[in-house]
This record gives sequence, C-alpha cells and structure tokens, in this order.
Amino acid sequence: MLRHGLPACVRMNPIDALTEIAELLERERSSRYKSKAFRAAAETIRALTDAQLDDTASLRRRPGIGERTLEVIVEARAGRVPGYLADLRERRGVVPAGELRRRLRGDLHSHSEWSDGLTPIDEMVAAARALGHEYLALTDHSPRLRVARGLSPERLREQLEVVAGMSGDGFTLLSGIEVDILDDGSLDQEDELLRQLDVVVASAHSKLRMPRSAMTRRLVAAASDPRVDVLGHVTGRLVEGSRGTRPPSDFDPAPVFAACAKAGVAVEINSRPERQDPPDELIAQALEAGCLFSIDSDAHAPGQLSLIDYGAARAEQLGVPADRIVTTWPLERLREWTGRDRG
Repeated sequence: MLRHGLPACVRMNPIDALTEIAELLERERSSRYKSKAFRAAAETIRALTDAQLDDTASLRRRPGIGERTLEVIVEARAGRVPGYLADLRERRGVVPAGELRRRLRGDLHSHSEWSDGLTPIDEMVAAARALGHEYLALTDHSPRLRVARGLSPERLREQLEVVAGMSGDGFTLLSGIEVDILDDGSLDQEDELLRQLDVVVASAHSKLRMPRSAMTRRLVAAASDPRVDVLGHVTGRLVEGSRGTRPPSDFDPAPVFAACAKAGVAVEINSRPERQDPPDELIAQALEAGCLFSIDSDAHAPGQLSLIDYGAARAEQLGVPADRIVTTWPLERLREWTGRDRG
C-alpha cells in the first residue's frame, strides 16, 4: 500500500514523533507546558485507527490536539519527518559519548509528577530503560519544599508502594528522596522513613547566602548524617537558564569534603547545564580529599535524563576516575555502598 508515493512502512509513527518532540523540549528545558502539550496529544491519538488519524477535520476537534500537534501528526502520516521535529533535532546540542559516559549504569537523582517533575513515574522508568540504564533512583522532594510539592511522610509511604512494582527485566527503580538540608544541617524527613529508602540525596534549597561558617557547619552536618548517600548540587549555583543566575554558596570546602570522604558520601556532579555544580575547582578539591562522586541528571522530565551526558563529559575532562563514580557501579556494589556501616 502506498501513501503519498511512499511505502507505508517508512511512515513515521505520529505518536513517536510527538513523544520525541516532548523529550527534546524537555532536554533543552523549554516551558513545561510545551512538552506536556505534545505528550497529551500523543495520549489522545494512541487508540485511534489509521482512518481516524487521517481524518484531519475530526482530529482538529479532539481535545488535546492543537494546530502545532495536528501539523506534526499530518506530516508524520504523510511519511515525512515533521518540520518542527527536524528543527529540534538540528539544534539539539550533541555531546560526544566518551568512555566514561559509556560506563555509567544509572542515575541517582530524578523527579516525577509526585513533586515538581512533569510526568508519571512510569514515563521516567520507560525513558531510563530506553537510555540503557540498569537503575534509576526516584528522588522527589521532601515536605519543606512546598513550592515543589514536597512529599509528606504519608505521601512518601504511598509512593514507596508504587515504586515497589516498577522493576524487572534487568532494570531496577530505586526508592529515594531528595531531602532538604535544614538550616542546622538536619534532614527534612522522618528518620524511620529515610532508613527504608534505597538512596538519600541531601541538598540545600533555601538560605543559600547564609554566612560562610554557618553554611560550612550545615553541610558538614548533612554529610555526616548516617542516612545520607549523596550530597546534591553542593553550591546551589545557577550559571544560565530561564531562572537567571545565582552565585554559589560560600562555605569552606575542606571540612565538607573531608566529612563526605569519611562517611563515604558521594559528591554529586549535577549534569544540568544551568547548574554545572560543583564548579571545576571544587571537583578537584573533592578528588584530592578522596571523595566518591555520583553523576546525576537531576531530571524533572523523561527527556532530561539524557542530560547526564553533560555531567559525564565534565567528569571525564576533569580526570575523575570511573571507579570513584558510584553510578558506574553495578547494582550489587551500589547496594553494598548504600548499606554500608556509617560508624
């Protein structure tokens, strides 16, 4: 059967086209409403027949289909790569996949719509599988971060039941949290719950401009807490992007990294281009202090999981040994590390 002079087999699936557009928009951190519109359109047409997909007038009247998404569907059905998708592919930044990127097995920092992520957990899992990850830690926010719909203890317990059914076929979804570091260095979640989680990422999100001595004590306390596995985006800086820029927190890195090294806590190399955290000089100091590292995407949408490419490129450029990066470890070794004796 021919359509517009092309074999049907070469037609691009419109669902695939809409989904790829959403992922590319997420990767470049566009407005969340844009990517959600393309994901919604993909869901709208998922159960439609070929005849219904070719009925443009009827499609236009369906909820969830706008002019741009309709254009993508029509072009895909005609056997073309939609123009909007071609433009996104062309402007996508290509990061060379070095040896270190090929050795990464997973990601310990990601978010879902349970807090401030854009999509359900299962879509994050599907994207992680598609990237070839062996594991992904779901680390939604803790209660104090209300602007990010941080999880109360009750909601986190609910989520744990969902996470428990998401593994299989060579992939493991690890339970976790990005727990807020409170002003005194304590953690924003019940200790009993933190004990149950596979991975605890501790990050400061507020009062990032507190005095140097106080911020140092705060981070040392968090790194010394026996529940913490990863110290997330340690300086809190922003170097680009829609949120503007923000200077790094002021603290003494020597005692902070010494505390991480002593407790076996990994210093996160946050892969988001707007963070690039820690700065290069702090990664060098953490290396010298004997720290472990975790290269993470801090993804808030499926298309952002691939941002891990940037973190891997930075780490390789700075000479971080692969064996000191916990996200290169197989799951069994990773679990031994998270279950270590904290002293």
